[in-house]
Amino acid sequence: MTVDGRNTVAKQDAVQKQDAVAKQALAKPDEISDGENVVLLVDDNALQATTRQAILQRSGYTVYIALEPAPALLKIRQNGFPEPIGAVITDHVMPQMSGSQFVRDLRQTHPDLPVMVLSGMDEAEQEYEGLNVRFLRKPLAPGLLLLNLQALLQAVESEGEGVA
Repeated sequence: MTVDGRNTVAKQDAVQKQDAVAKQALAKPDEISDGENVVLLVDDNALQATTRQAILQRSGYTVYIALEPAPALLKIRQNGFPEPIGAVITDHVMPQMSGSQFVRDLRQTHPDLPVMVLSGMDEAEQEYEGLNVRFLRKPLAPGLLLLNLQALLQAVESEGEGVA
């Protein structure tokens, strides 16, 4: 078998594992607590945003999309969404405002809101140091998106349980 053949088999194995993870995550929508199932997706790429929206909605999340970070930030600050936002998933590279600037501005008024950052650039992670985010590298399989969001929300929930 050639190197290319081994790479193809390895990629197929990885995809099959990711599919299994996705099926497991998709099978657990009842584990989402009230108040944390509302997600704001901030991404200037409408195709990626609507794809992620569909994935999350199939798992029981309510999802709002913002194609520009500045209006999304304003709307969060003004409680302008029909429901309180329980988590934010943002892209890193966007016009007018980067994901890291969006998160820095968001942290001024919402220091504890769970935030997940998606980026195709490993080096971008350092821009989020001290901002309390979960940084994930794209491309990201649907199951990994769901599992990471669930883990992020559970971590926040666990932190809150110790407070009386």
